[in-house]
Amino acid sequence: MFPKNTWYVAGSSDEIAEKPLGRQICGEKIVFYRAAEGKVAAVEDFCPHRGAPLSLGFVRDGQLVCGYHGLEMGCDGKVVAMPGQRVRGFPCIRSFPVVERYGFIWVWTGDKQLADPDLIHHLEWADNPEWAYGGGLYHINCEYRLMIDNLMDLTHETYIHASSIGQKEIDESPVNTKVEGDMVITSRHIENIMAPPFWSAALRANHLADDVPVDRWQICRFTPPSHVMIEVGVAHAGNGGYDAEPQHKVASIVVDFITPETETSHWYFWGMARNFKPQDAALTASIREGQGKIFSEDREMLERQQKNLLAHPERKLLMLNIDAGGVQSRRMLDRMMAQEQQPASVATPTETEN
Repeated sequence: MFPKNTWYVAGSSDEIAEKPLGRQICGEKIVFYRAAEGKVAAVEDFCPHRGAPLSLGFVRDGQLVCGYHGLEMGCDGKVVAMPGQRVRGFPCIRSFPVVERYGFIWVWTGDKQLADPDLIHHLEWADNPEWAYGGGLYHINCEYRLMIDNLMDLTHETYIHASSIGQKEIDESPVNTKVEGDMVITSRHIENIMAPPFWSAALRANHLADDVPVDRWQICRFTPPSHVMIEVGVAHAGNGGYDAEPQHKVASIVVDFITPETETSHWYFWGMARNFKPQDAALTASIREGQGKIFSEDREMLERQQKNLLAHPERKLLMLNIDAGGVQSRRMLDRMMAQEQQPASVATPTETEN
C-alpha cells in the first residue's frame, strides 16, 4: 500500500527533546531519540530482553535505556549494557536511517543501502529568514492516499470549508493537471472575485484592502512518496494575479507531509509557510489556529469516508476530471511500489574465451 524505499517525515524536531518518541511509520514501530551530541537515532521499538517498548524508557548519556529492566541500547541496534548481566549474546534489533533537516525528523523504513539523504526534497522556505512557518500534527484514521486525493483536488473547499477558505467560484473554475518528472501539478486561477474570510484576514494582516475584488490561485504539487506543497494566495485584481508584485498580494505555501502509519491510518503534518511579516509571531499563531480548524474539518470527512470504503469494498469509485491529480499521484506511487517488488538483478559471469 505504501513505498518504503523513500524518506518520510516522522516528527518535528521539537517532539524529540529529553524523552524518546514512539511512533509507527509504514507499519514499523520505531522509537526516536537523541543519542550522543544530540544526534537523532531511530531503532525498533522493541527491547530484545522481554519485548517491552523502548519508547517507555529514557535516555542517559546518549544511550536509550529500557524502562523495564534497564537494558541500554545503542543507536546501531546493538545492546550496550544491562545491570548485572553479560550482553554479548543479546540479539540486535533493527535500526533505521534517520536525518534531522528543516525542523523535521526524516526516516527511511526500506533498504538501508538505498537511504541517500540527498533524496530529501529541498524546502526553500525552511532555511530562509524571509519566511515564517507554523504548523501542527493530526493523527487521522484513513489511508494516506485519501489525504493525497483530498489535497490534489481542492473542489471540496466550497463545501467542507465554506466558512473560511471556500467559495462557489472554486468549483465553477476549471482545474488543470499535468505531470512534470516526478511531480504532479494541479492548478486553478480565479479572477475578479471577493476574498473568502481567511484571505480577507490575510489581506488586512498585510495592510491591504480586503473589500475589493481579487485574483486567487491554488497550485498543488505532489512529490512522492506523499508530500503536497500548495501555493495559495490572492492579489488585488488587475495587478497580475499570481505574478503580482508583493505590495499587491498575500501568498503562502500550504505544507502537507502525509506519513503512513498503517494501511488505514496516517500522520498528517500540516502547516503554512509565508513570506510576508515573517517576524510577526502573533500572526503565525493566528494563522496556525485558523489552519488547524480548517484541517480538522477534513479529518472528520476523511475518517468517515474510510469507514464507508471498508464497509463496501466491492464498490468502484468514480473518477472525474477534478480527480486527475489524485489519479496521477496514485499511478506514480504504484510504479514506485512495483519497482520495490522487483528482485534485484543478478550479474551473470561472463565466460572467458580461451
